[in-house]
Amino acid sequence: MLEVKGLRAGYGAIEILRGVDLAVGTGEIVALLGSNGAGKSTLNNNVCGLYRPFGGTVRFGGSDITGARSTRIVEAGLVQVPEGRRIFPTLSVRDNLELGSYRRGRSGRQKNLAHVVEIFPRLKERWTQPAGTLSGGEQQMLAIGRGLMGEPKLLILDEPSLGLSPLLVEEMFALIGRLNAGGLSILLVEQNVVQSLAIAHRAYVLEGGVVALSGPARELAEHPGLRKSYLGH
Repeated sequence: MLEVKGLRAGYGAIEILRGVDLAVGTGEIVALLGSNGAGKSTLNNNVCGLYRPFGGTVRFGGSDITGARSTRIVEAGLVQVPEGRRIFPTLSVRDNLELGSYRRGRSGRQKNLAHVVEIFPRLKERWTQPAGTLSGGEQQMLAIGRGLMGEPKLLILDEPSLGLSPLLVEEMFALIGRLNAGGLSILLVEQNVVQSLAIAHRAYVLEGGVVALSGPARELAEHPGLRKSYLGH
């Protein structure tokens, strides 16, 4: 579904990604792991068309989308839920959700609204509230719900557990598993190594702008280098 080859990218003259290869197959959860500054969000933003790569190729659904406009990429079905949620704080919960179908999924808007509130009943309770008044967990629900409104073929979740309480982190990872069980392909970009590997099929570990490790999630969870670097043992 998504194939990234030799991706080089950065900002200005600074190269962050130095030849990254990554793939996501239909129906998979693929985890992209790494510490702050490893290049995870840089990869997201180049895959999604927010920046133009220095080199390499990005293919989605068999089509070359390298350097394509972000609007075209969303229309193709590749949707990102960005780090930090990026909701519209003064708009209502409903208005935020409806904006998720601006480029894609417009004809199914009512059906998709019903689907989102079935997944997140709390959003229905906050329907007319300004989004900026929601709790952090509710805002993350809203951001994911807005992404689902675009009927994604592949959903990129960038640090969905960031800033959440331990209980809400558990809920968030359980939700990601349920979305995938319903057939949604997911690229999960996270610092939370243990829980990401527990639900992912495969994983990549970014270090210093290159893929340091990759393979089946269960195998990486037992990898001595990964355990030492991220788990402390």
